[in-house]
Amino acid sequence: MKPTEQLQLFIPKPEDLWFRQKMEADPDTMSYNAGWDVDFPGYHRDTGCVDFPQSSWAAWHAAWVGREPVRFYAYIQRSSDGAWLGEVNFHRTPEKDWWDMGILLYAPCRGRGYAKPALRLLLDHAFRDCGVTRLHNDFEPARKAAWKLHRDVGFCGGVDKDGLLQLMLTREEYLARHP
Repeated sequence: MKPTEQLQLFIPKPEDLWFRQKMEADPDTMSYNAGWDVDFPGYHRDTGCVDFPQSSWAAWHAAWVGREPVRFYAYIQRSSDGAWLGEVNFHRTPEKDWWDMGILLYAPCRGRGYAKPALRLLLDHAFRDCGVTRLHNDFEPARKAAWKLHRDVGFCGGVDKDGLLQLMLTREEYLARHP
């Protein structure tokens, strides 16, 4: 990413969810999600894509947007031209006493240096604005770029008995590194 290029979080309106639909229908963007043995309505195991019909947008938006600190969802937006590059989110997992988080870059925007600043925006919002105490993420160890990204911003963890990376970052750890 060019040093002068800035990113920001953009809270979508229901009518803006066409971009989320576009990402979730793109096999290149969703390839990380392929092959899971799950029974999830609209999930396409062969591509990892997930159906997100317009008829579900209003209810989904009501459940995810404006629900901080329990849930948060935003697009990653390039400040210079307003382009949407992906999404970030977190949600409370009370039985584990943490918030699970996610970051997804639209495939054509990958490899351009957007991931780390986008993740930093999510972390700043979660820890500074929402008072989140612990963020968690998990994924397969084969996703080397995702592991490097999380490690670079301070996440720690290891592989669990099911073969997934279990990563955690606390508010204190993050703020100590980014006062």
